[in-house]
Amino acid sequence: MTMASDLWIPDISIFEKILRPMVVYGFLLVALRLGGKRELGQLTGFDLVVLLMLSNAVQNAIIGSDNSLTGGLIGAVTLLLTNYLMVRLAYRYPRIEHMVEGRPTLLLLDGQIIPENLAKELISEREFRTVLRRQGFEDLAEIKAAILETTGSLTVERAVDLPTPVEAEILQRLERLERQLQQLSAPSPPEEPSS
Repeated sequence: MTMASDLWIPDISIFEKILRPMVVYGFLLVALRLGGKRELGQLTGFDLVVLLMLSNAVQNAIIGSDNSLTGGLIGAVTLLLTNYLMVRLAYRYPRIEHMVEGRPTLLLLDGQIIPENLAKELISEREFRTVLRRQGFEDLAEIKAAILETTGSLTVERAVDLPTPVEAEILQRLERLERQLQQLSAPSPPEEPSS
């Protein structure tokens, strides 16, 4: 009987089992908001370690001294319901979404990096250039705008008058073909009369 009660009967009140995950959820929303957008998107090794340790640090705050299956399920359901309600509220009231998620940050405009915005988001120029290269941009002049979204992802808008890398390759191949055609169609020099 003791084993069954340890499995199903929580050691703390149901109210506390519901309140704990809600408080931790609210705390983490605020903490991640203050931590910046990169915590949510472009994770470095440091960021990943912090997030893994954070989940372990708040585990006991969520479950308390209770290790029952019922207590764990109540905590999990509370977290899911709290998240569901927050998503619905953020959808219905954009002001809540802006409070929780923040606003996108312009990091580059017309090929020029905006250093104060990089610093505000704690992104080094080297790290920023690496992300741009991964997206296929070697030269900053190719970029009209680069925006750090509220999710932590980077949106890059190509400068309109520049071809994409694929288009540039196609243009080069077409130019080579045109030169070869011109060479083939050029009149051959007249032959010298033999004496």
